[in-house]
Amino acid sequence: MLNYSTYVHPKSSEWVTFVHGAGGSSSIWYKQIRDFKSQFNVLILDLRGHGNSKPKLKDTFNSKYTFDSITHDILEVIDYLKIETSHFVGISLGTILIRNLAEKHPNRVKSMILGGAIMKLNTRSQILMKLGVVFKSVVPYMYLYKFFAFIIMPKKNHKSSRLLFVNEAKKLYQKEFIRWFKLTSEINPLLRFFRAKDIKIPTLYVMGAEDHLFLPSIKTIVKSHTTAILYVVEKCGHVVNVEQPKLFNTTTIQFINIKR
Repeated sequence: MLNYSTYVHPKSSEWVTFVHGAGGSSSIWYKQIRDFKSQFNVLILDLRGHGNSKPKLKDTFNSKYTFDSITHDILEVIDYLKIETSHFVGISLGTILIRNLAEKHPNRVKSMILGGAIMKLNTRSQILMKLGVVFKSVVPYMYLYKFFAFIIMPKKNHKSSRLLFVNEAKKLYQKEFIRWFKLTSEINPLLRFFRAKDIKIPTLYVMGAEDHLFLPSIKTIVKSHTTAILYVVEKCGHVVNVEQPKLFNTTTIQFINIKR
């Protein structure tokens, strides 16, 4: 089972589950925990191979990671904790996992808050992924990760987010990075399906105005998905919860309180 931590509120029955992105860990939510646990029950977890979630023995022999198998890891934790429903907060690749969980088990998801959401790979993103596939086995993964982090978060004010993710990624092994990177082979058809289907679960997209790779597609999605709202944070890049934590917390907690 994944490594996780819970903060149980003495009065609230509402749960909020936090899902980080690839190369990160539950530690990226350190600026959210205090505000959220003051109002809700909080669950934070480390995805497979990240943070303190060590790879399972069976994964040593089976390197095939899928979005469904990683989503099941999350479901396993909330089942174990007997959490019937939860609000879900995700960042970057974590938003894909939350959307996938909502697709497979919509009755478990009360609302989705998707920060730095990835719902379409533009031409530049797809070129980067193809380059990564070509070089992933010959170039040390940290060089690739630093390169991707800089492309996604290039500006000076993105530095703290960039360094946080790079430092967390250093805890991964090369083989573990490659397993996660192989997920890119199934990402395009999955995202195409998500964009086409309005799942009817209240969704708040929190995007940085400087998130140049992913913001344009979210603007398009919100126009056609009736239960989706977009909040754009000015002077902010991809990792909105780290760059603008106070604004992120205020906006997302208000959304949850409306949708609870």
